[in-house]
Order: sequence, then structure tokens, then C-alpha cells
Amino acid sequence: MNNRRRLVGVVASNKMMKTVVVEITRTFRHPLYKKVIHRTKRVMAHDELGCQVGDQVQIVESRPLSRHKRWVVEAILKREERTVEVAEEGETA
Repeated sequence: MNNRRRLVGVVASNKMMKTVVVEITRTFRHPLYKKVIHRTKRVMAHDELGCQVGDQVQIVESRPLSRHKRWVVEAILKREERTVEVAEEGETA
């Protein structure tokens, strides 16, 4: 195994071609005030696996692929299950 950093996050957007936005959330305790703090970072990652919004993915750092992309989706850990809502033909939205 190589020594590249690996992070786990949730796909927030997949509107670009072969690129997804991954939200990485970390929780830590403030060193002075001892309050629990939640921080979220959004990174762009190269996606060859076809991730959907809500999927939990593991990303690994790589060489710069573009101006903003420095991560690659390595694996999809958990798929987001969506319920398909079919509108009836007589209804108007």
C-alpha cells in the first residue's frame, strides 16, 4: 500500500463531467473551550466510477489533474438509496 492520504466523504454534486464535489466532515474538540466543533471541507475529485449525490466515497490524493482537482475517487463505500416518485399523469405540478 502506498502512503497517499485517503479520506472518506459524501458526494455533494455530480453535475460536471468526470468530476464530483465531495464534502469531508471532521469533528474535533476545541483545545481551549472544549466545545465540539464540526468542520466541512469541499474538494473536487476525479470520478471514473459514476458516483451519485449522497454516495459515501473514499478519495485518495493524486497529482494535480486540473486547476482544482487533486483527488481521485478510489471506491464507493455506500450507495445512496433513492425512492423513485412517479407523478400521476392527471396531476399538474
